[in-house]
Amino acid sequence: MHWPQGALRACGIVAHVPAAGGFEVPLWRAVAVFRVASLAYVCVVLIRDADRYAHPLAATALVLFMAFWTAVTAIGYADPARRGWPLLLADLGVVVAILLATPWVMGRSALDAGLPTLPVAWLSGPVLAWAVCGGRRRGAVAALVLGATDLATRGMVTPSAFNGAILMLLAGVVVGHVARLTVTAGERLHRAVELEAATRERERLARDIHDSVLQVLALVQRRGAHLDGEAGELARLAGEQEMALRSLISGAGPLPAGAADAPVDLRTLLGRHASATVSLSAPAGPVPLPPAVARELAAAVAAALDNTARHGGGRAWVLVEDEGSAVTVSIRDEGPGFPPERLNEAAAQGRLGVAQAIRGRLADLGGTARISSTPGAGTEVELTVPRRQS
Repeated sequence: MHWPQGALRACGIVAHVPAAGGFEVPLWRAVAVFRVASLAYVCVVLIRDADRYAHPLAATALVLFMAFWTAVTAIGYADPARRGWPLLLADLGVVVAILLATPWVMGRSALDAGLPTLPVAWLSGPVLAWAVCGGRRRGAVAALVLGATDLATRGMVTPSAFNGAILMLLAGVVVGHVARLTVTAGERLHRAVELEAATRERERLARDIHDSVLQVLALVQRRGAHLDGEAGELARLAGEQEMALRSLISGAGPLPAGAADAPVDLRTLLGRHASATVSLSAPAGPVPLPPAVARELAAAVAAALDNTARHGGGRAWVLVEDEGSAVTVSIRDEGPGFPPERLNEAAAQGRLGVAQAIRGRLADLGGTARISSTPGAGTEVELTVPRRQS
């Protein structure tokens, strides 16, 4: 779910919406700072050990190239569009090439004497970059490649060299894990901010609707509740729309992304009708239905309860039964009832409340609506819908 920037500004929180990948920016800055700091340490090592190198001038040239490459990667990784495989592979390849050139630049005697390889800690830069970009696995892959290359250039595996390779591997795994957690946290915060904006917008619309539309619908329903013919039918429809709007604006707010097709518990929708005059009995566990089916069934129940309020004395009992392959909702009242032919007469007169609001909805769902009534014995409405795949 993505709300337009105009809606977010209306809620006054657009400045708090994190940009895509915004939580990774500090990590990339940290990688750039690490490379600069490690390059400074390389310079210190070069000044200290240059007289023991076989080719000091070549070592100086390599360090200058390392400084150049540090600037290239700092600029490249700062742009999200460039953090792809070309730059990642080039970064790894440059460090591997410098490691392979180290035995000739330093000389075998310097390496055998235990001097650190020329890149020292600078060689961990690609490991951190791969970890931030792709998580633990990429970080581990880069660490294994560079660790194996570093050990191969030494010609022998010393405890200090082996420990350095292990530490580099652990750094790749840990930094990659933290990077993935950071990205996930950023996505969740982004969704939370969008949800807050949507909720505030819904509340604003609810206030406007309550101050205008709902009051008009309630007035029409009250004034025409006791009229016959088309005026009474309009009043009944106004009452249904008022109830539907109240349910909408008092709902739980917008669903998060990916939840639009999630099953809906029918008990939650029908629970809004429970009151001192409407008794609701439902299973202890959820009664899940596809959203469209649950809403239409709840609307049919609301229409039946509206008829009860107007003609059945107001007292009603609602029973929800989950039969596995089908869901049945029964609405019963103790009103005056009516003769069976009354429904056909009402439809002929253009009063289509039962025909459309109840039977029509159930027919569209592939279900059935059974209405039985006897004068003086009340009315019972039984609505059954087949279980859909949820």
